Amino acid sequence: MSDIDLPHTEAAATNHSGRSVALRRHLPYLAVLALAIAGVAYTNISHKPLVGYWEFLALATGVLCVFAGWPHADDKNARFRLIWTQALHWVAVLLTMNIMLLGGVQQILPSPATSLVLLMLLALGTFLAGLNLLSLPLCVLGVAMALSVPAIAWLKLSVLFLVLGAACVLGLVIVFWPRHAHPAND
Repeated sequence: MSDIDLPHTEAAATNHSGRSVALRRHLPYLAVLALAIAGVAYTNISHKPLVGYWEFLALATGVLCVFAGWPHADDKNARFRLIWTQALHWVAVLLTMNIMLLGGVQQILPSPATSLVLLMLLALGTFLAGLNLLSLPLCVLGVAMALSVPAIAWLKLSVLFLVLGAACVLGLVIVFWPRHAHPAND
């Protein structure tokens, strides 16, 4: 290796390690988003609301919010205020989620729709916590969860059309696939 190639290699290694650090730093946010989407998917398949799952996810998101705000809390009073404001914030979100899970509401709202409503409440709670904490990753997580609600609804409505379209394309490929003529045996 020449001396000219060395700085490029070091720069590439630094760039790669910077990406892995950023990925590790954002991994909890990605995990919460993946768990939220998985909760909706499971509810759509099983047609049963996952009450405990959504409560766990709201509490986990609340803990994530405390960790996101912790470095900016300079002293003991600021940390105490951070914990209590986030605790009250997420208790309000949990109470709202549990109102949506009451029997009277469940008679009107089917389970798949309930999971989308709970995801939207979680998204709103996350976005508002991000605004309160001035945390861009939390705001982005809240927006991503909110945008996944119409995306999931569209995908669920479109899955029949996607399957039919794929079947038509597969049928056309099978019909028009070039076949090699086998030479006749003479």
